[in-house]
Amino acid sequence: MENIAISRTSYPVRSIRGLSEEIRIELLRKGIHLLIAFVPGIAAYSLQLAVFLLTSGIITYTILESLRRAGVTVPVISRITALAARRRDAGKFVLGPITLGFGALCALLLYPNPAASIAIYALAFGDGLSSLVGKSFGTIKIPFTGGKSVEGSLTCFFAVYLSSFALTSDMARSFALALIATMVEAVPMKDMDNILLPAITGAAAILLFQL
Repeated sequence: MENIAISRTSYPVRSIRGLSEEIRIELLRKGIHLLIAFVPGIAAYSLQLAVFLLTSGIITYTILESLRRAGVTVPVISRITALAARRRDAGKFVLGPITLGFGALCALLLYPNPAASIAIYALAFGDGLSSLVGKSFGTIKIPFTGGKSVEGSLTCFFAVYLSSFALTSDMARSFALALIATMVEAVPMKDMDNILLPAITGAAAILLFQL
């Protein structure tokens, strides 16, 4: 009887630890993810500089991640990548930073402002915060979304709405744009949502705001 009691009480402890580890990883990942929000400000100062930084960042990360996969330890970078890797990334080339940089780069090159900024803020705040909130507090799962939650999707909606409204002062169109971005973000695309979310949000911003 004593052994059974120990077994029953130890299981929740392991579950709580597992959950906190998942949240810790998500905090680190989305902390890095949110850095992409600086891109519109850099682009406002110099578009060429923003493009250069994103392109060089993608190339540099690709080289360093390839070295890590080959067993070469790169100080700091290898440690950060290992700490931020999800279970699904175990033993794989971690694509997230590449698709993140490429998504922001495509927004800058494809769309004029404020559509490019709206698209990048949707990527930074909409996708970044929705994942963090969903992992931490999400309880109501949305069917056919790969485990995404109502709480996370609402966070995405309000993040895109507020950033769009701040740039356009158009409440109705910002609402419609946020709805579109939220639906795109809810599609289970893994790391590819870093590209498709800003691409579709930017295109929708041009159509809605007639930019």
